[in-house]
Amino acid sequence: MSAAPLVGYSSSGSEDEAETEACAGPGVGGRHRGQSPLPSQRLPVPDSVLHMFPGTEEGPEDDSAKHGGRVRTFPHERGNWATHVYVPYEAGEDFLELLDALLPHAQTYVPRLVRMEAFHVSLSQSVVLRHHWILPFVQALKDRVASFQRTFVGLEVTSGHAQFLDLVSEVDRVMEEFELPTFYQDPSFHISLAWCVGDARLQLEGQCLRELQAIVDEFEDSEILLRVRARQVRCKSGNKFFSMPLK
Repeated sequence: MSAAPLVGYSSSGSEDEAETEACAGPGVGGRHRGQSPLPSQRLPVPDSVLHMFPGTEEGPEDDSAKHGGRVRTFPHERGNWATHVYVPYEAGEDFLELLDALLPHAQTYVPRLVRMEAFHVSLSQSVVLRHHWILPFVQALKDRVASFQRTFVGLEVTSGHAQFLDLVSEVDRVMEEFELPTFYQDPSFHISLAWCVGDARLQLEGQCLRELQAIVDEFEDSEILLRVRARQVRCKSGNKFFSMPLK
């Protein structure tokens, strides 16, 4: 297999943020029929009480500054869990050494590029699950992917593409069962190395990508380095992780 090609692309979804479950009790303040109206004058509520439980009505504030400027593609709502299905890639020292050579060069074109903290190949979009759907959803995934063989991936998948399409087809069937969005048509499978806020494709395409590709091609044993045996499919839902081994 030749060294994997590098690609620059924009994403329609942001990285998943860990969510926590919360529930709301029934409203109060109504009165039984036949009771006298309550006085219209109300005492002011102290600030210490008003701010005792921040976010209990509207959900926690989505402060993009806390996660690198990324903005959610769907609003936070209590009981909703952002969910993503993917194949994890365990980066070794040689891969990180290659990334150390690639990223500074790319940053000469796009200084705001940030190195990824973990690496994976996506099999789904980020979708929203209600909390009580998580376990049935994961069990359905396990049933669908239990018979799949391992595949090989690089920065962009240059072999095993058909097997990834088969995996996506099974994940899509689970999405449809739960009336959730399926994956993109004619997807390109890849491992993200770095990210930045905003669309920087114009800066990355052309000369920059050609220079980065040359670094990959000249890197010692890059063809072997950029192969990995995919051993599992993983589902992240909020702050919960579920793994499904591949045969």
